[in-house]
Amino acid sequence: MKKFLAISSTAVAAAIALAGCSAGTDGGSMPGMDHGGSSPGSTSTSAGASAMMAGAERNSADTTFAQMMTPHHLQAVDMSNLLLAKQGIDPRVSALATKIKAAQAPEIEKMTGWLAAWKEPAAMSGMSGTSGMTGTMSDEEMKKLDAAQGAEAAKLYLSQMVTHHEGAVEMAKTEVIDGKNADAVALAKSIVSTQESEIKEMQDLLTTL
Repeated sequence: MKKFLAISSTAVAAAIALAGCSAGTDGGSMPGMDHGGSSPGSTSTSAGASAMMAGAERNSADTTFAQMMTPHHLQAVDMSNLLLAKQGIDPRVSALATKIKAAQAPEIEKMTGWLAAWKEPAAMSGMSGTSGMTGTMSDEEMKKLDAAQGAEAAKLYLSQMVTHHEGAVEMAKTEVIDGKNADAVALAKSIVSTQESEIKEMQDLLTTL
């Protein structure tokens, strides 16, 4: 069960290290950056320019947003993987879980890329995984989802993910108000729009199961 519990800061650090490695080998791979039409010979120049872009026009709210939303998203992907591994799940719920994974995985890559470029730590000081983070599931709640089957699992996933999304929306709205980095604020606005729509979709699904 350990692998399904709250995401540790070590896991986030590994994701950031991977993003950093990717940026070092391919100047066009830094998530969330617009490199334009760089030629093969300008790889290192593009990577350096991207790092400067990531470092410019940002504040502590942007860093906090990326440090907190990354493990928050990782747990949502973990929850979706748990559901998708089960049998007898309503196909509408499975489709939603697949959609959530597809949306949040590239956002994780984007935020880990920013943190690497900003030379910021993977997690806030004193923060352990998703413990105490707005809307996240406890170890016990993740165990319940892991153990549930069929319609019970589908309902539990939806109810848990509604709470999870509400937490993400709250954090994203804070970034929209307090953030300075244009890319981070744009992502926060996208999260608010996407996840508020998914909350409505999940609430509607719950009434039909």
